Amino acid sequence: MQEKRYAFAAPRDFALAVCFILPQLVVTGLFFFYPAGQAVLGSFFMEDAFGLSKEFVGLENYRRLAESGEYLHSAWVSLVFSLSTVLLSMGLALVLAVTADQAIKGGKFYKSAVIIPYAVAPPLAGVLWMFLFNPSGGAMTRILAGLGVSWNHMLDGDQAMILIIIAASWKQISYNFLFFLAGLQAIPKSLIEAAAIDGAGFWRRFLGIVFPLLSPTTFFLLVVNTIYTLFETFGIVHAVTSGGPAQATSTLIYKVYNDGFVGLDFGGSSAQSVVLMIIVMALTFAQFHFVEKKVAYQ
Repeated sequence: MQEKRYAFAAPRDFALAVCFILPQLVVTGLFFFYPAGQAVLGSFFMEDAFGLSKEFVGLENYRRLAESGEYLHSAWVSLVFSLSTVLLSMGLALVLAVTADQAIKGGKFYKSAVIIPYAVAPPLAGVLWMFLFNPSGGAMTRILAGLGVSWNHMLDGDQAMILIIIAASWKQISYNFLFFLAGLQAIPKSLIEAAAIDGAGFWRRFLGIVFPLLSPTTFFLLVVNTIYTLFETFGIVHAVTSGGPAQATSTLIYKVYNDGFVGLDFGGSSAQSVVLMIIVMALTFAQFHFVEKKVAYQ
């Protein structure tokens, strides 16, 4: 029976590994763990508007959230916005990726054009779509008027929600497109060709071979897009609707800003940020626990 031997890293190798990891740990600590800890701590206090004094109130801020109709409304708005944006951005990105994966004329230009929106900052993406749907004479507003549709997202809450969903989806399609295209190109062409020889049509090949093999990519994008809609769309909402009209587009992340920086309710805003962080962690855990079981990695 052979004796097991364990190799231990030399001190020099260990020091080199620490040097490589330490910058990331410092950045993560400064920009994630420290602010998160401050938010958790601040959620147990009530501060004055100038931040000069604070009083320990325990779970009072969380109790106020649970009883707040405005906060529950923001949670519903976030749910509708997140689901719609994730489905729209991932669905359109998959269609574009499948098209780009085919041998089409001008394929390089097509791929480059689809990727361009990813370079646009979220607030700018919101402003671009706001100009297109400007009630005073935007290009899309004139087209809708010609179809008999009256558009004014500044007064209609449903139209405002549609506008920020379109802007947020357009911004995220490029990111999803890149991963879907990479996943499609990693699928062995021999499998698809063999299915075609056996008489399987496009949809049968896609649903039976392509989409199951894309499940790891789809699962990854599902997690990333959920986090994107809950955290990274603040700039779009702020630039396009500022949470209006009548709080129709006030998502959870925007309400954290509005109550904290505008309403100066620092304790309540901290409690909201903690709850939002817990929601994202719970959703991510649920996706890994339930959805990943259906993912085929081979």
